Amino acid sequence: MEFKAHQPIYLQIYLHICEMILNGKYKIGDKIMSVREMAIEVGVNPNTVMRSYELLQSKDIIINKRGIGFNVGENAKEIILEEQKKQFMEEELPEIVKKLKMFGISIEEVKKLMED
Repeated sequence: MEFKAHQPIYLQIYLHICEMILNGKYKIGDKIMSVREMAIEVGVNPNTVMRSYELLQSKDIIINKRGIGFNVGENAKEIILEEQKKQFMEEELPEIVKKLKMFGISIEEVKKLMED
């Protein structure tokens, strides 16, 4: 995993795990890597991974089963989709709309691109 300089590493790990859930690599109830395993795989301090896992837990995306490890929560996919949709609508879409207006691109042109 290559990290970007403009975003905290724990958030990048968080988003990476969310992406794996959305892409089906991890399904509901699946055990995910332990903190130590993930830290070794991505080459970071276990405390950084733990911070990511705590964030995932706080949003019920993963659950900690004592003695078993971390598992994907029952509604993980829906929670992630809702969160990412909200973030897109509030942060990214306004910027896209601004550029569409600036370049004079109509909704019809956008619809046509979406159909192709």
